[in-house]
Amino acid sequence: MSSADVRVGEGTRGRIIEELAVVALTARDLAKKLGIQESAARGHLERLEGRGIVRPAFYREGVGRPRKRYSLTTEGLELFPRRYELLLDSAVEELLAKQGPEFVSELFQRMAVRMARQIAREIPRSATLGDRVRALSRALNALGFRSTIEATRDGGYRIVRTNCVFRHAALTHTYLLCDVFDKHLTEALLGEVPVDLQDSIGHGAMRCTHLVQLR
Repeated sequence: MSSADVRVGEGTRGRIIEELAVVALTARDLAKKLGIQESAARGHLERLEGRGIVRPAFYREGVGRPRKRYSLTTEGLELFPRRYELLLDSAVEELLAKQGPEFVSELFQRMAVRMARQIAREIPRSATLGDRVRALSRALNALGFRSTIEATRDGGYRIVRTNCVFRHAALTHTYLLCDVFDKHLTEALLGEVPVDLQDSIGHGAMRCTHLVQLR
């Protein structure tokens, strides 16, 4: 079981996550709330702890031994639905209205370069183009893009992403997310190599594909 296998409110573990989002509870407390055996509650908590979704801590409450209560970790809290794209869309619309498309385009370029610099800190200066491509793919996967790499016949690379964490914004502001941010992020990290955006989810494709060519 991975954190992706757990859905808030679905199944016993999903209900446990809902309860722990309110207050830290013991295994006995959860067993009573969910109508299950305490041993079963402990088993679910152990599995969730093993996946980094919950963590135990001992609390001294009056006389007697401290009680072990469980609470959600940051990863556990991330399981709850988020709608960041609504805020991003609103921010972009406001910037476009007040500053104009040229300003917003330059802003997205700077954001892409800044992100590339953060990723580049983990890459040795002597890294080959292949090393940088793989580092970019790992960084994209850490963000949730589901990126893979394909080698091309001419010695280049094709970076394929089957998920877009900016999907809603990319469909609304395709040029800014796909043609500006994505392209400059890739070029800034990989260096002086041609990068061609072959297709993108924002342009209606099923996946995003960047072709990295050798000069």
